[in-house]
Amino acid sequence: MRSVRLPRCRAPLRLVRLALAGFGLAAAVHIADLGQTAVAAPNDAGARCQALIARDFPDIVDAPARIDAAKVVAAEHGNPEFCEVRATVRPNVGIVLDLPTSTWNGKFFEYGRGGYCRPVTMEDCEAPVRKGYACVITDSGNKTKRQDDEWAHDDLKARVDCGFRGIHVAAQAGKAITGHYYAAAAWRSYFMGCSTGGRLAMVEAERFPYDFDGIIAGAPPVTKSGDALALLWNVVATLGPDGRSILAPDDVRLVARAALAHCDAADGLVDGIIGDPLHCRFDPAELECAGTKSAQCLTHRQVEAVRKIYQGPVNSEGVRLYPGSALPGSELNWIGTYIAPDGGPSGVHTSVLSLFRYLNIPDRGPGWRITDFNWDEDYKRLGMMAAFNSGADPDLRPFKAAGGKLLAFHGLADEAVIPAGFIDFHEAVERTLGGRDATRDFFRLFAVPGLNHCSGGTGATAIDYVSALEDWVEHGHAPDVLIGAHVKRSRAVGWGPEPLPVAPDNIGFTRPVFPYPLGTRYKGTGDPNDAANFESVAPSTS
Repeated sequence: MRSVRLPRCRAPLRLVRLALAGFGLAAAVHIADLGQTAVAAPNDAGARCQALIARDFPDIVDAPARIDAAKVVAAEHGNPEFCEVRATVRPNVGIVLDLPTSTWNGKFFEYGRGGYCRPVTMEDCEAPVRKGYACVITDSGNKTKRQDDEWAHDDLKARVDCGFRGIHVAAQAGKAITGHYYAAAAWRSYFMGCSTGGRLAMVEAERFPYDFDGIIAGAPPVTKSGDALALLWNVVATLGPDGRSILAPDDVRLVARAALAHCDAADGLVDGIIGDPLHCRFDPAELECAGTKSAQCLTHRQVEAVRKIYQGPVNSEGVRLYPGSALPGSELNWIGTYIAPDGGPSGVHTSVLSLFRYLNIPDRGPGWRITDFNWDEDYKRLGMMAAFNSGADPDLRPFKAAGGKLLAFHGLADEAVIPAGFIDFHEAVERTLGGRDATRDFFRLFAVPGLNHCSGGTGATAIDYVSALEDWVEHGHAPDVLIGAHVKRSRAVGWGPEPLPVAPDNIGFTRPVFPYPLGTRYKGTGDPNDAANFESVAPSTS
């Protein structure tokens, strides 16, 4: 098998900068690749792919692997032909690796999946493979199709693989198999994930800082046990003595309208988006009924429930147990997550119940209920699971020293992973690294107004994070602004960002997003649907 020679890069096509705006809407979102010429592989794709079957790679450092299956997948639906490789990293971590047969760009990509550790499906690799990447995904050891977490209950190896080992060994094995297939090592490697995938992105940067040149971390629950604690608090806050929600969907819609009326105009434009929810001072007490309950007011008990959600978890002495809470502007997302339309168990109720029964605290089990949580004692036991799944170490100096770049994003309307928790982590990194300048040269956070959990929402939520990271890593162009588009009809699947490109007729408006802590403000003139008519502003101090 002959070696593959990597081409020299042509001049890059820069991200659209706000200061140079004036392009069409699609130009701001459908950013072309950076000019990296595709690497042609030998044309005996089928034979090379089949030759991988049953091959062992016992000498991969920390990740001895065995190929279980390999097949050529024909080009279709805009996807190129690729060799799909299924392998096992001993003893139990499954990976699937897609290798473009003739369009490889010389680079490697790993996608960290959302949810918790789940069996592999490959839809998240479609976009990287279309860009020419070799792309790997792992199940982190979970072979079941169960929706709960019982598969890892009292299984130390499963907790280790799911918490941090699986994602690392998938990178090691994936790179080794990629190098063998193409007879050339990848010249750049990237990681991307949102939700749990975002936590795994932080695990990579913190625990395995030499795995990737660039990392995209979306909505990371960096202290997964802590984030689950915040969600548990929000669900319990809504429950009455009978175990059913005291808030109905119409009550939540009332709160959402009031919060929007209170804070929407703060960014210079009334557009149905709270631009700076971190500094929105909305008190739901203004909605409390003066007399009989009606559709236009809340009972005192309902007001207290909403206040608790905005407050975040505390113990009986008022000590904060998590650095953040659900933000104004996220209220409509509470419906179905914190409260069910029929008043019964909500989506978060079910998922958090599973986490606390089988993973977050030892020695629980199927009989445990969320109302059994002792807010003065049980939070002290979360450190056991945090040893496996935490991505909250603010000492990113090894990743920075290795030349890594970290681009993070978080939706400010996210109800599933509380954004204030990751913002608190980002500020801890700044303190550890010695200030904002020492941090922003390798780590930038983009807090996106109106973005729900990973995708969707009222804001300009479709953003080309991959091209921005490539430009930063490969050409040294740090992202001073990202241009987002509001998508009329979302194509997002699961816990992932909006697929790109976005068709021009599917774009409602565009907005710039600046690195935290900068916010965005309408200039007061020009088309409010055009990102060019917005500017960066320092955060409010009120």
